Amino acid sequence: VDEIEALSSIYGEDWCVVDENEKIYCIKINDSLDQPKWTLCLQVILPPGYPTAEPPIYQLNAPWLRGQDYVELANSLEEIYVQNLGESILYLWVEKIREVLIEKAQSSDPEPDIKKTSEEVVEDDGDDFLLDYQPIQEDPIKMLNYVTSESQEVDEELPSIHHGNPITDRRSTFQAHLAPVVTPRQVKRVLEKLYENKKIASATHNIYAYRIYCEDKQTFLQDCEDDGETAAGGRLLHLMQILNVHNVLVVVSRWYGGILLGPDRFKHINNCARNVLVE
Repeated sequence: VDEIEALSSIYGEDWCVVDENEKIYCIKINDSLDQPKWTLCLQVILPPGYPTAEPPIYQLNAPWLRGQDYVELANSLEEIYVQNLGESILYLWVEKIREVLIEKAQSSDPEPDIKKTSEEVVEDDGDDFLLDYQPIQEDPIKMLNYVTSESQEVDEELPSIHHGNPITDRRSTFQAHLAPVVTPRQVKRVLEKLYENKKIASATHNIYAYRIYCEDKQTFLQDCEDDGETAAGGRLLHLMQILNVHNVLVVVSRWYGGILLGPDRFKHINNCARNVLVE
């Protein structure tokens, strides 16, 4: 708690609380306060065992961060963790990332191509496209632990799809869709059905994640898709793991309205997903 309070005061508006209860945070890091050229968002989930027994679960998000750059930075963060076992390390991580960004700004590296950002500039076509909000009537525990035989007939069956309450911020709109699934085939069928809707198909991003519990092997079959919104699918899957939900597919559609939201977009994606799961 002391560490979070300190970081919040140090980084101010660059520190974003995604989910206080689950200890999910996002920090926007720049090479310079005045005219930043290089920017990176560090998202962290602090597990119950942090800092004494477990490291933070983290993701590094920047349109330019690829290949060797990612590997080198990730290795640096792992090294800091190993050198400071049992201690709070978020401040050290943030300052290490800032150091790397400053080095990039001072080196001959070309500036990042802003066009590569996952927030595309598209014309806003108003808010008339929203799907009907359908509150879920079933018992949520029964729904999220949806179990049935894996016969071919069930595999071919299209599960019921529920649409969550949309969230709109600065002309961008986010809406989650949920379906109980027990096989990858059902995941495919639900996605196909959703894409039949022209408004969903025209969304800037359709981010999804699913988790299916395989009873016989006692393992999870899970996957995710960013659909152009860097690392958003992984964040969504993290959220589902934290909430311990399974046998469910969550899709979050995002219609971009022409104004960059920064890290707030990840907060809206997670909130949409959380709300439809809780319902």
